[in-house]
Amino acid sequence: MDKQKKTIKIPGLGRIDLNLGLLRMEQSSDGRHRVGKNGVRQIIATGDRKVEFIAFEDYTLAYVVSAMDYPAYYPVYTVSIEKPTKAVLMDLDGTSVRSEEFWVWIIQLSIASLLDNPKFELEDADIPFVSGHSVSEHLQYCIRKYCPDKSVEQARVFYFEHTRREMKAILDGKGRKDAFIPTPGLKDFLLTLKDRQIKIGLVTSGLYEKAYPEILAAFRTLDMGDPTEFYNAIITAGFPMGKGSVGTLGELSPKPHPWLYAELCRVGLGIPFNERHHVIGIEDSGAGICSILLAGFSATGISGGNIIESGTKSLCNYYCSNFDEILKII
Repeated sequence: MDKQKKTIKIPGLGRIDLNLGLLRMEQSSDGRHRVGKNGVRQIIATGDRKVEFIAFEDYTLAYVVSAMDYPAYYPVYTVSIEKPTKAVLMDLDGTSVRSEEFWVWIIQLSIASLLDNPKFELEDADIPFVSGHSVSEHLQYCIRKYCPDKSVEQARVFYFEHTRREMKAILDGKGRKDAFIPTPGLKDFLLTLKDRQIKIGLVTSGLYEKAYPEILAAFRTLDMGDPTEFYNAIITAGFPMGKGSVGTLGELSPKPHPWLYAELCRVGLGIPFNERHHVIGIEDSGAGICSILLAGFSATGISGGNIIESGTKSLCNYYCSNFDEILKII
């Protein structure tokens, strides 16, 4: 390690700056790996401790921690950007549409209902843990901190009650007017990609019933028509499981797991794994950056989310302030 710059080299990730929020660990949180044993050279974790990287001499494993009791290990692939760019994969919340504040508010309302305390408010320190992951993980975090005697299942009842009420109000033109605001420059960015015949995929860990009204509202604001016709592919976390309905996979396999990005690109856009260096992913959250990388794509961070707070800035291949800067990379 470079003592002055505090950088280390991790196979697959390259040179990592530890000053940007990544944490050094002596052993993985599940106890399976320890530095100096069985070939383990380094172990680092994201600042929010959602992903741990176990580095060996010539390869690295990523351990994705789960608040819902189903963690997983993934190989870390070397990523790069090769021209021409064939596809751009874009996150929804925070990247395409400024909506994180609204969804954090819904989480807060849900916990307030669970506590039967309408004055309940989340703390600033909670924000990295209630954005960028699945609904259940957000709720589980809050339950462990504020009401450990309650369950995720109880919280989900309130969550969907608040969500469906607020989403209906928004679609009826009566809800919060600041809920879903297109990110500045989104329209010009998307139209430029279209003009260059670059495929565009939209990715969200949000359930369909909360995600689709967001992008629909944004497209209405931008006068861009039907988003399902504009994007080459859209993937969400599907539909919630509940009594009397059939759910889909999504709560245990969202970001930072790689599956949403991997499925969108390989299945939705038809781009094979061996062409992954021609694909660029754009995210504003730490969980999203990890998801892109674990799917094998280069990750470009955009400011405004929790990348810095989650300690994942050094995992970004690029970090930009706006879409104009990202166009220069593409």
